[in-house]
Amino acid sequence: MIVSINTSGWKRTKWWEFLLRFVLGGLVTAVAGILAKKFGPSFGGLFLAFPAILASSVTLVQKHERERKQQKGMNGAIRARQAAGADAAGAAMGSIALIGFAVWVWKLLPAHNSGVVIAIATLVWAGISSAVWFVWKKNLLRRLEVTHKT
Repeated sequence: MIVSINTSGWKRTKWWEFLLRFVLGGLVTAVAGILAKKFGPSFGGLFLAFPAILASSVTLVQKHERERKQQKGMNGAIRARQAAGADAAGAAMGSIALIGFAVWVWKLLPAHNSGVVIAIATLVWAGISSAVWFVWKKNLLRRLEVTHKT
C-alpha cells in the first residue's frame, strides 16, 4: 500500500457532512476548554485528546464506501466496514504518536522557545506515526503470509 492523498472524496462529500465534523470538533474543544477552566489545564487536556471528528469521520467513510460499491452493483457493506476500520486504525496509530508530541511539548515548552518546541514536536509526531505504521504494515504482511501458507 502506497500512502497517497486522494481529493476525489471531497466532491462526494456533502456540505452538511463538513458542517457535522466542524460542529462536533468545536463542541469537544469547547467542552475541553470549560473543563480546563473549572478543573485545570491538565484535566482539560485529557479531553483535547478525544478524537473529536473520528466518530463522524468513520461513519462517513463507511457510508461513502458503501455507496461507491452500490453504484457498481455490489453490496459493499463488508468493504465499507473494513474501510471504516482502517480509518480508525490509522487514527489509533496517530494517537500513539500524539503521546510523543505531548510529552515533548510538556517537558520542553516551559524552558524553550514555543515555535521551536512545536516544530520539533511535530517532527517527533511524524516520525513516531511513520514508525508505528511501518511496524504495523510489516506485521500485517507477515500475518498474511502465514495465513496463505496454512
